[in-house]
Amino acid sequence: MRSMKGGTMGEVEHPAEEADEVEETQEAQEIEALEREIFELTERLNGLRANAPGHEVRNYTFATQAGDATLLDLFGEHDKLFVIHNMGQGCRYCTLWADGFNGFLPHLEAVMSVVLVSKDDPATQRRFANQRGWRFRLASHGGGEYIQQQSVSSDPGNYPGAVMYERHGDRILRRNSVSFGPGDMFCSHWNILAMAGLSASNWTPQYSYWKRPQTLDDGGQNVAE
Repeated sequence: MRSMKGGTMGEVEHPAEEADEVEETQEAQEIEALEREIFELTERLNGLRANAPGHEVRNYTFATQAGDATLLDLFGEHDKLFVIHNMGQGCRYCTLWADGFNGFLPHLEAVMSVVLVSKDDPATQRRFANQRGWRFRLASHGGGEYIQQQSVSSDPGNYPGAVMYERHGDRILRRNSVSFGPGDMFCSHWNILAMAGLSASNWTPQYSYWKRPQTLDDGGQNVAE
């Protein structure tokens, strides 16, 4: 159908559709404004982190497959050390974060040392890391003084997160720390899920997403689920 509008033939107006378009445009503008605000706040946050003076910490001892190693040892050839606080192989969420860090590990190790620590013993750490394809250097705090005193939470304990240390001779400064949780800026997976309308309320990471096919070409004997 066509109607007269302003003396000329025009398309029939659809007020409901136009209202939907206006609402969609307003939502898109709000999203863009929030993204810009978050970007600006993140730049401000990173500036504060860069200027954080830090405070001195003790030279803790860890267990590794090569024997005991101190926090100073973990620095290796770098003066900056990024220590990932992983809760251990029993945490699927910690595994998700570590999977992500593992992807850009070479880029990080170009400018700093990276070590993943957990309460698991060194043999368990290595076995699980091999299963995940992780390339991290590993160290075990065994749930002892390190994680109690260097927790990323205000409550001492084995919480997920990371700490950035800096070495000045034999002195070690704790420069920055962060706790991990769904939706944070240290695991991009959550932001991608959010674009699809998903979140931690309706998605949980798993160790494996393999599903057994109805028919196995090798006969299907002795399959570990």
